[in-house]
Amino acid sequence: MENLFYLEIITPEKQFYVGSAEGLVIPAIDGSYGVQPGHEPVVTAIEPGTARFQVNGAWQEVVVSDGIAEIMPDYAILLVSSAERPDEIDQARALRAKERAEERLRQHQSVREYHLSKAALARAMARLRARSK
Repeated sequence: MENLFYLEIITPEKQFYVGSAEGLVIPAIDGSYGVQPGHEPVVTAIEPGTARFQVNGAWQEVVVSDGIAEIMPDYAILLVSSAERPDEIDQARALRAKERAEERLRQHQSVREYHLSKAALARAMARLRARSK
């Protein structure tokens, strides 16, 4: 049998992907994080960006927002706020979201609002980078 692990990518709205995978690369807070079957158990934070997972030898991309990943030797579960394929991204909408976030960052605001605006900007930038590939 092939060397596989069980992968779930879940958002509050849907199960984006459920099935076997050969490999996984996620955008973690300290850089890209690679996962293969038999990986050491770990929990890590996910940053907005592009994740990739390998199924039947082909890599598939998914743009994820912030979240958390639980990785075990035989499975990986990604709980993210949003997940979408790069071809599903509306570039004009992502650009408008980026501009709104940048405008909010220029305004004087509370610490909480500042962090929310930074997160919104990171999501918009990840979506635009994925769509422009």
